[in-house]
Amino acid sequence: MLLEARDIVFGYERGKAVLDGVSLSVEAGGRVALVGPSGCGKSTLARILAGYLKPRSGEALIDGSPLPKRGFCPVQLIYQHPEKALNPRWKLGRALAEAWRPDDRFLEAMGVEKAWLDRYPAELSGGELQRFCVTRALGPETRFVIADEISSMLDVITQAQIWEALLDVAEKRGLGLLAVTHDAELARRVCSRTVRLGDG
Repeated sequence: MLLEARDIVFGYERGKAVLDGVSLSVEAGGRVALVGPSGCGKSTLARILAGYLKPRSGEALIDGSPLPKRGFCPVQLIYQHPEKALNPRWKLGRALAEAWRPDDRFLEAMGVEKAWLDRYPAELSGGELQRFCVTRALGPETRFVIADEISSMLDVITQAQIWEALLDVAEKRGLGLLAVTHDAELARRVCSRTVRLGDG
């Protein structure tokens, strides 16, 4: 299985192109870092690859076919700010059940406490909420994970724990990973290949 961006061009109305003919690919089981400075279009490309934005031209493809327009997408995007991915009026148990229903053993491995599921997003810390969002993204239909600066706002210990849990699941299930980051050291540590945007 292969996730591809082919000649992606994207720009906001009347503005200069944020992405101008960008291509990259992530294989099943592969780990690719997308590195570059702020404003170079990393997050925009991540959203296109996850099906949230439509490019001006070019394509986002899985095994040569367009991303599904309906139903569950096998490409899951994890945001830098996890609160943006969740309905603040929903308890976390409802938000998780909407995606999938992991067993207690999986929750424990991901560092998610069952008590959190009866709370609202605002009742968790940033690190706790990011653990939850990583877990939520790892449903059985997921084939590719795009991690968009998922640990840049967290302390070093929490960063390490979240990445260890995510990489363990990715390796066991053969998931493709695209790590979007401005941190070249993290890219080297986590990924086997790096794609650079802008001056990064």
